[in-house]
Amino acid sequence: MKQLPSVTAALDHPGIRLLVDELGRDVIVDWLRTALDELRGELENFTPDTSRGQLVDVLAERLERRSARNDWIRMGRVINATGVILHTGLGRAPLAESATSALADMTAATNLEIDLASGERRHRGYQVRDTWTSLTGCEDVLVVNNNAAATLLTLQALCHGREVIISRGQLIEIGGAFRLPEIFELSGAKLREVGTTNRTSIDDYRRAINDDTAAIMHVHPSNYRVVGFSHTPDIAQLVSVTREHNLLAIDDIGSGSLVDIAQFGLPAEPTFCDSIAAGADIVLGSGDKLLGGPQAGVILGQANWVEQLRQHPLARAIRVGKLTLAALAATLAAYQRGTAQQEIPVLAMLSASPTELLRRADHIVDQLGHLPHLNVSVRPDTSPVGGGSVPAAELPTAVICLTHPELSAETLAQRLRLGQIRLYARIQNDQVLVDLRSVATADDSKVELALRLIGQDPHESEPHRD
Repeated sequence: MKQLPSVTAALDHPGIRLLVDELGRDVIVDWLRTALDELRGELENFTPDTSRGQLVDVLAERLERRSARNDWIRMGRVINATGVILHTGLGRAPLAESATSALADMTAATNLEIDLASGERRHRGYQVRDTWTSLTGCEDVLVVNNNAAATLLTLQALCHGREVIISRGQLIEIGGAFRLPEIFELSGAKLREVGTTNRTSIDDYRRAINDDTAAIMHVHPSNYRVVGFSHTPDIAQLVSVTREHNLLAIDDIGSGSLVDIAQFGLPAEPTFCDSIAAGADIVLGSGDKLLGGPQAGVILGQANWVEQLRQHPLARAIRVGKLTLAALAATLAAYQRGTAQQEIPVLAMLSASPTELLRRADHIVDQLGHLPHLNVSVRPDTSPVGGGSVPAAELPTAVICLTHPELSAETLAQRLRLGQIRLYARIQNDQVLVDLRSVATADDSKVELALRLIGQDPHESEPHRD
């Protein structure tokens, strides 16, 4: 007990001084006090001749480990090698270089709500209105923080206290405890279910219309499919019914696509353009899925309805900031230039050929050469597009298969996640698979380095700090 150092004495240790410089004195003092309390209860594990200097070294090592755990928690760059391009846990769509560059311009004062020509104040997001109009044919747009918020705002502002008709098969639940019936309840709109889980007819909608009906809502089931004996009217058929009865047509297309992804060998997904062309009054979609931009909820439609949404008090609570708008504007600019497939990572990943992916995988493995502590091979496989979009759809891919003579697949995958280069792979049949479908070509050299580091002596490849 006499050899236990004081907090002041421990702060003189060179390693602990480095942590103070990096994280601040208050944080390290708090950690030291906790570590000293733990050490006080473990002194019986040390020999009687243990010196104070040795105990300080023990404290420094424990603080270093705690700092490393902090680094693992810290938000930062991860290479997504799961094959799931739109991986919700890894942030969904990676941003285009033009979008990340646009973020840098937002670090100072910006014309967020100012018209520089007149000097007058305008509504937030006015800068992207003309672009959305040009790309989709809509009259106006409102951008909020995600598509769940867009749904809530639309129902509350335009349908509160009145009925909204929706097919029973479209009462979706998605990740993060989003259940559409609960959103209806929160909004104050009345949910009117029609049809069955697998089949709903246009007449089901017609029979449900009454004096209390405000809208017909069509929701794309982004993360599941009903197959077999199933049918539901499309948005164009529903628009024809709303026109007959002077109702609002709301179309939630989910993944927010601006292009036909069937060209990539995937099942067709609704697009903003198709829904506007079909006559929907309000179209809702996500910004960070197939659009390939930042997290956002995009509301397109007729100017009178969108303006009502913009003026609603809830719109202020769910509005986006300058960083989201800047990244979204840069993403949309790539579509306007006609270079989206080359510039936007999601589209580039979806369109990559299996031959090209195999070539990249072979090149990485060739560069690695022989690694004494890592078994490496390449083979074709399939990747789920995933992430709450394009359910059950898979694309052919190339994977680098890894096994280690001393480490389980779970431990090997963890070492990759916690290494100098944080690489998140998937595990299948006791192998770690590095799937290049979701890896940007520019990151191939980082993948190579991550594998080279993990192929060292297992005692030298313990997870450590960046």
